[in-house]
Amino acid sequence: MKRTSLLLALAPLGLAVVFSLFFTTSVSAVTIMDGVNAAQGTGVPGSLFGDTGIITTITNVLLFVAGGLAVIMIIIGGLRYVTSAGNASSVTAAKNTILYAIVGLVVAFLAYAAVNFVLSWITTGGDFPTSNL
Repeated sequence: MKRTSLLLALAPLGLAVVFSLFFTTSVSAVTIMDGVNAAQGTGVPGSLFGDTGIITTITNVLLFVAGGLAVIMIIIGGLRYVTSAGNASSVTAAKNTILYAIVGLVVAFLAYAAVNFVLSWITTGGDFPTSNL
Protein backbone atom coordinates (compact mmCIF):
# COMPACT_ATOMS: atom_id res chain seq x y z
CA MET A 1 0.00 0.00 0.00
CA LYS A 2 2.81 2.38 0.88
CA ARG A 3 4.60 1.58 -2.37
CA THR A 4 1.51 2.37 -4.43
CA SER A 5 0.91 5.68 -2.69
CA LEU A 6 4.56 6.65 -3.16
CA LEU A 7 4.35 5.78 -6.84
CA LEU A 8 1.17 7.82 -7.24
CA ALA A 9 2.80 10.76 -5.49
CA LEU A 10 5.97 10.69 -7.61
CA ALA A 11 4.36 9.98 -10.99
CA PRO A 12 3.12 13.56 -11.58
CA LEU A 13 6.54 14.92 -10.67
CA GLY A 14 8.22 12.61 -13.18
CA LEU A 15 5.75 13.52 -15.88
CA ALA A 16 6.27 17.22 -15.19
CA VAL A 17 10.03 16.84 -15.58
CA VAL A 18 9.69 14.89 -18.84
CA PHE A 19 7.21 17.37 -20.32
CA SER A 20 9.24 20.39 -19.26
CA LEU A 21 12.36 18.95 -20.88
CA PHE A 22 10.48 17.95 -24.00
CA PHE A 23 8.70 21.26 -24.55
CA THR A 24 11.27 23.79 -23.33
CA THR A 25 14.48 22.58 -25.00
CA SER A 26 15.27 20.31 -27.84
CA VAL A 27 17.12 17.19 -26.81
CA SER A 28 19.91 17.72 -29.35
CA ALA A 29 20.67 21.23 -28.02
CA VAL A 30 21.89 19.92 -24.65
CA THR A 31 24.90 17.63 -24.82
CA ILE A 32 27.04 15.88 -22.28
CA MET A 33 29.92 18.24 -23.07
CA ASP A 34 27.75 21.18 -22.01
CA GLY A 35 27.49 19.62 -18.58
CA VAL A 36 31.20 18.82 -18.49
CA ASN A 37 32.13 22.37 -19.48
CA ALA A 38 29.75 23.79 -16.87
CA ALA A 39 31.26 21.64 -14.12
CA GLN A 40 34.87 22.27 -15.15
CA GLY A 41 36.73 24.77 -13.02
CA THR A 42 39.06 27.45 -14.28
CA GLY A 43 42.63 26.39 -14.94
CA VAL A 44 41.70 22.72 -15.24
CA PRO A 45 42.91 20.88 -18.37
CA GLY A 46 40.08 20.36 -20.81
CA SER A 47 41.10 16.97 -22.06
CA LEU A 48 42.19 13.66 -20.62
CA PHE A 49 44.55 12.85 -23.48
CA GLY A 50 47.08 14.77 -25.53
CA ASP A 51 50.22 16.69 -24.61
CA THR A 52 48.52 18.71 -21.86
CA GLY A 53 45.99 16.09 -20.82
CA ILE A 54 45.44 14.90 -17.28
CA ILE A 55 46.49 11.29 -17.88
CA THR A 56 49.68 12.34 -19.69
CA THR A 57 50.57 14.71 -16.86
CA ILE A 58 49.98 12.03 -14.22
CA THR A 59 52.11 9.44 -16.05
CA ASN A 60 54.92 11.95 -16.54
CA VAL A 61 54.93 12.86 -12.84
CA LEU A 62 54.88 9.19 -11.78
CA LEU A 63 57.74 8.38 -14.15
CA PHE A 64 59.74 11.30 -12.75
CA VAL A 65 59.12 10.11 -9.17
CA ALA A 66 60.00 6.49 -10.01
CA GLY A 67 63.18 7.58 -11.78
CA GLY A 68 64.19 9.78 -8.86
CA LEU A 69 63.59 7.00 -6.35
CA ALA A 70 65.56 4.53 -8.48
CA VAL A 71 68.53 6.91 -8.67
CA ILE A 72 68.40 7.45 -4.91
CA MET A 73 68.30 3.70 -4.30
CA ILE A 74 71.25 3.15 -6.67
CA ILE A 75 73.24 5.75 -4.71
CA ILE A 76 72.26 4.12 -1.41
CA GLY A 77 73.24 0.69 -2.77
CA GLY A 78 76.58 2.09 -3.93
CA LEU A 79 77.24 3.62 -0.52
CA ARG A 80 76.32 0.34 1.17
CA TYR A 81 78.67 -1.49 -1.20
CA VAL A 82 81.54 0.88 -0.45
CA THR A 83 81.00 0.72 3.33
CA SER A 84 80.51 -3.06 3.47
CA ALA A 85 84.20 -3.57 4.37
CA GLY A 86 84.29 -6.95 2.67
CA ASN A 87 81.44 -8.46 4.69
CA ALA A 88 79.81 -10.98 2.32
CA SER A 89 76.24 -10.43 3.53
CA SER A 90 76.58 -6.64 3.31
CA VAL A 91 78.02 -6.88 -0.20
CA THR A 92 75.16 -9.14 -1.28
CA ALA A 93 72.57 -6.80 0.23
CA ALA A 94 74.17 -3.81 -1.51
CA LYS A 95 74.27 -5.62 -4.87
CA ASN A 96 70.61 -6.61 -4.45
CA THR A 97 69.68 -2.99 -3.71
CA ILE A 98 71.38 -1.83 -6.91
CA LEU A 99 69.89 -4.68 -8.94
CA TYR A 100 66.35 -4.09 -7.69
CA ALA A 101 66.64 -0.35 -8.30
CA ILE A 102 67.69 -0.97 -11.91
CA VAL A 103 64.91 -3.52 -12.40
CA GLY A 104 62.42 -1.03 -10.94
CA LEU A 105 63.65 1.65 -13.33
CA VAL A 106 63.27 -0.68 -16.32
CA VAL A 107 59.77 -1.67 -15.20
CA ALA A 108 58.82 2.01 -14.80
CA PHE A 109 60.00 2.80 -18.34
CA LEU A 110 58.17 -0.23 -19.75
CA ALA A 111 55.00 0.82 -17.91
CA TYR A 112 55.38 4.33 -19.34
CA ALA A 113 55.73 2.87 -22.84
CA ALA A 114 52.68 0.65 -22.31
CA VAL A 115 50.56 3.57 -21.08
CA ASN A 116 51.59 5.69 -24.07
CA PHE A 117 50.81 2.79 -26.41
CA VAL A 118 47.32 2.35 -24.94
CA LEU A 119 46.64 6.12 -24.93
CA SER A 120 47.66 6.45 -28.56
CA TRP A 121 45.45 3.48 -29.41
CA ILE A 122 42.49 5.06 -27.57
CA THR A 123 42.93 8.53 -29.07
CA THR A 124 43.16 7.20 -32.62
CA GLY A 125 40.14 4.98 -32.16
CA GLY A 126 42.11 1.75 -32.43
CA ASP A 127 43.61 2.74 -35.76
CA PHE A 128 47.38 3.16 -35.73
CA PRO A 129 48.98 5.19 -38.49
CA THR A 130 51.19 2.84 -40.50
CA SER A 131 53.29 5.60 -42.10
CA ASN A 132 55.66 5.69 -39.10
CA LEU A 133 56.30 1.94 -39.01
